[in-house]
Amino acid sequence: MGVDYYNILNVSRNASEEDLKKAYKRLAMKWHPDKNSTDKKEAEAKFKQISEAYDVLSDPQKRQIYDIYGGEVLRSGQFPPPSPSATASGGGSFTNKSFRFNPRDAEDIFAELFGGSDNGAIGGGKSRVFGENVFKNSNGIFGDQTIRKAPAVENKLSCSLEELYKGSRRKMRISRIVPDESGKPRTVEEVLAIDIKPGWKKGTKINFPEKGNQGPGVATGDLIFVVDEKPHVLFKRDGNDLVTNQRISLLEALTGKILNLITLDGRTITIPVTNIVRPGCEMVVPDEGMPISKEPGKKGNLRIKFDVKFPSRLTAEQKTDLKRVLGGSSSSSGFS
Repeated sequence: MGVDYYNILNVSRNASEEDLKKAYKRLAMKWHPDKNSTDKKEAEAKFKQISEAYDVLSDPQKRQIYDIYGGEVLRSGQFPPPSPSATASGGGSFTNKSFRFNPRDAEDIFAELFGGSDNGAIGGGKSRVFGENVFKNSNGIFGDQTIRKAPAVENKLSCSLEELYKGSRRKMRISRIVPDESGKPRTVEEVLAIDIKPGWKKGTKINFPEKGNQGPGVATGDLIFVVDEKPHVLFKRDGNDLVTNQRISLLEALTGKILNLITLDGRTITIPVTNIVRPGCEMVVPDEGMPISKEPGKKGNLRIKFDVKFPSRLTAEQKTDLKRVLGGSSSSSGFS
């Protein structure tokens, strides 16, 4: 007989029309392509197979032909010649009947049984229950009500400043609750890949549609990861800028210093400090800040804030030497 339509719908051979409708609705809700974004090809094939099985078994003439001759004869319309006993009894043959098998469109069957309408539907009037946040049924199995998406699930994605500077790929194992074939909740696990883009900021949201939970009578919700920044020992982020604090001695503030800083991507940059550094002074190094995600190739600035360490005490000899070197007055020393 080839394909077994009864087995596809998981019904007995004497299944009633109501049995067929219940079986179809349960399986169609599970395998509709809009509800299976991860493996849409498999879902489409299953959905078409379920729809064809229902189309044949719910039509009395198609079902009778299928029960007698099987699926191949049903599709071809070429019936074998009747046996002498069948001719004598006057039944059991469709040889002289003009029959052509025209399978109905899977989406049309779905719309008919779930009460879809052409108003606001997608794709030439065919209902798309899972592609939208809200799907309106009229006279469907849920009555005149709206099927809404389950609330989105949000998780924190903690990222180091190095990851947000260079970009990286994270693999996250998630658990979510979905109904099984009988409608009972079950937990499924899945691994999702997240590509962290250089320059992403705290609060950036990464949305995975229909990867959240699903409850009775609601479409699957979304899963959202929200970026959070881990503290860094050397740098602090300020928008697209990086800020670092450097403590130097009074001598270095007056005479200069060479700073060697290791960047977030592992480079060592040399920064000469040649000007006199006053308390609270800030030095700006262009293009050494964070990448700007919306402007590839551009970066913010590196801002170095200095903390001048003054000596806690000076000896009389040191004070004399300072007075001699500095000229004893601010006007003659060049300070203002």
